This record gives sequence, structure tokens and C-alpha cells, in this order.
Amino acid sequence: MKLSVALLLLTGAHAFVAPSQSRTVSSLSATVEKIELVPPRSTADMMKEQDATAKSYESHVQKTYGRYPLTIAKGEGCRLFTTDGNEYLDCVSGIATCALGHNNEALTDAVHKQMQECHHVSNLYLIPAQAALADWLTANSCAEKVFFCNSGAEANEAAIKCARKHAHNRGIEKPVIITAHQSFHGRTLTTITATGQPKYQKGFGYGGQMVPGFEYITYNNVEELEKKVKEIQNSDRGLAAIMMEALQGEGGIIPGNDAFFTRIRELCDETGALMICDEVQVGMGRSGRLWGYQNLPVEPDIFTSAKALGGGVPIGAMMANAKAADVFGPGDHASTYGGNPLACAAGLAVAKYLCDHDVLNNVRERGAQLSAGLEQLAKQYPAVLGDVRGWGLLKGVETKDLAGPLVQAAMDEGLLLVAAGPNVARFVPPLIISRVEIDEALEKFGKAVKKYSESK
Repeated sequence: MKLSVALLLLTGAHAFVAPSQSRTVSSLSATVEKIELVPPRSTADMMKEQDATAKSYESHVQKTYGRYPLTIAKGEGCRLFTTDGNEYLDCVSGIATCALGHNNEALTDAVHKQMQECHHVSNLYLIPAQAALADWLTANSCAEKVFFCNSGAEANEAAIKCARKHAHNRGIEKPVIITAHQSFHGRTLTTITATGQPKYQKGFGYGGQMVPGFEYITYNNVEELEKKVKEIQNSDRGLAAIMMEALQGEGGIIPGNDAFFTRIRELCDETGALMICDEVQVGMGRSGRLWGYQNLPVEPDIFTSAKALGGGVPIGAMMANAKAADVFGPGDHASTYGGNPLACAAGLAVAKYLCDHDVLNNVRERGAQLSAGLEQLAKQYPAVLGDVRGWGLLKGVETKDLAGPLVQAAMDEGLLLVAAGPNVARFVPPLIISRVEIDEALEKFGKAVKKYSESK
């Protein structure tokens, strides 16, 4: 009967209450405070009122991004549309995330269907979509097992924890992970430490120190790598892992070279350390192969993925081969949302689309087309543009000055780009972009470069 009374109070229902209970109910009702919430505004209302979104950002959203004054209303394929009626060819794709573009029917249907069935349960239980996605990832890579999480930073954090536990199991109590200057591995405290760029670490240290156990070398420099490994091995520390991006993204679109990665593999084999590839940006087909390491003559022990893995639905993964697949045991690592039915339904939809629509060949063909066009523009405007580099549809063109003004000039022409470091303009369009759309992107970029050149 006590349960019935409690339910009555909570629901506010007018049900029959026995006379003997009426006094108790009345007394309890008088002590229960009615809580009223302010209802949220709809996104439709926000878009109706000019500058409403911008005003709310100014008042209530923390300023962790330098945002452009564009309010996105909707997307379709490789295009985005703003609330003021402008249309943009999107060569940012959520920074290499929306692999299938915007409003992709297959992805939308998969997410909608999963929401109608079961969108989240705990990893305490077996999740069929998670198992199916793990099967696909391991069938198409050197990995044997997968740990699912929500983002690239989380995937890299898992890789770092795995490397430390692996080193501990080998008797190393001062494990060191080597990463590269100008790398980028995420925004958690540990992954900004792994990131070899002091600008991301400023203000987050303790007594001038970040998370201990990281050393840095110049990317693609074999001599520095060998020297650093020798230094670590000749001390009271031990080498836990060498962690590199297969292609440096935020560091300026710099592909790894064969000699460097071959030597990493050799040194890891010699020392027992793990070779880790950060594939968060370059993975899931962006290089023209499913994984960036497949452009190199090596296979890592661990590699990480996120961004395009869910096509824009948050999901991350840390994948490991036999050397590292069983390092974690129950309780060693976990993620509440990691690998839930909704995220894995999205991942499976992306995977199936890549398989069914020959997307990797499109990436290679459109990437070659983009490179040729950018190289032609670099020859035409040598005072503005320099080297063109990258793999597949992860391309960058050096700018002789800061890239920001040129990215803005492209935006003025209806083309969305994103800088990669201070002097590289980055092209990361959806992997489904067409030949006609690449031509359009080059035309718009050419107009932007011409106007920028004439304004100097």
C-alpha cells in the first residue's frame, strides 16, 4: 500500500484513497515541492529568429572554438545550407567525419531503425550490432579484437593505457611512449601530453609538467627515433610504445614515409614495445585504403579510429592484434556509451556503404583529380601556394602566408575548407564527392586564390 501512495504522489493522479490514508496523503502532499523546469526552445524557433543562435552561443556556450559566423540549417550530400539562404560546397565534412556526406539515406535509415528498437544498453550485456561491427573491423585489418568508445581522444587514451599495462606486464615500471612533434592525438589531459605541440598543453600542467612518460621526436626522422629509443633503453625507464599518425593531419598533412615506419616496426619488435598508429583522421577510407597504415609496408600492434567510423554519429575504436588484444581484462577499461546499439548501427551502415558503392576507388580517383588541380593552381600562383601533399581525400596545399585568410576567401566563394596548422589549407570532403563537385571545388578555390593574390 505504501508503494501505491508513493505512485499517487509522484504521478499526481486522482485515484481513490482509503479514508484511513487520506490524512497521510494530504500531509505528504503538503511537503512535496512542485518542481517546474524552463522548457527548451526548438531548433526551428532558433532558426526563425535572426542571430538567435549566435546570441545563445555568446551567452551560454563556452568559447572553446574560434567559430565562423555561419549558422547551418541543413545538409544534403556534399552541400551545406545556412539559415540566411547561402549554399556551400563542404570540403570539411565535419573535419573528416561525414564520410557519406549529409543526410545519407542509408545512414539515416539505419539510425532511425535502431532508435525504434533499442538505442542503448550497458556493456554488461551482449550487443549484436557491436559484435557485427567488430567482426567487420577485424576482417578488414590486422586487428584481432576491438575496444569501442566514443571519440578519437578516447580511442587514443585506450591505446595509451593498453601500452602502459602491456609494459607493466613486461616488468617496466617507468613506461615511455614516443610520439612526434606537431602530432595531434586528442584533447584529454593524457592525449594532449601525447600531442607534441606545446600550444595545446599551455595552462594544463602541474608544476610545469604534463603527464609523465612521453618523449618526442621529429616525424619521419629515423636518426632521431633511433637515438631516442637508445636513450630510453639505457636508462631506468623502458619503451612501452611508439605512437604515430600514419599521416600527420593537424601537423600539416604530412604522410609517413616507408623507411620511418619500417624502422618503428623493427624497433618495437626488438624491444617488445607496441607500435601504435593513430588513424582517427586518415582511417576509414580517407586515404584511398581502409586504413592509413595500409599505405605503408608495416602493420601496427594497435591502431585507433573515430571520426568517419560512424559517419558523424559519435563512435571510436581501439583495435589490437594478438600482441595486445588480451592486455585488458574486466575492469581495466570501460566506456558507458562505447559500442552501444545506436552507434554501432551507424558504424555498420557506413561499413556496408563503403563496400556496396566502391567508395575506396572513388576516393583514389577523386583524390588524384584534386591533387592535379591543386598542383596546377600552385604553378599558376607560386606567390600564394606551395607544396601539395596527402593521400586520397585528405589533401593539403601549403600557403606562403597564413592559411586562415585563404580559407576565409574560399568561404566567400561558397567553398568550406579548414586549415591544418598555420600554413596549410586542408581539403577533406565527403568520400562520396563526385568528379563534377571536385571540379567545382577547384574552380571556387581558384577564384579565391586569384582574389587573394590580387589583394596582396
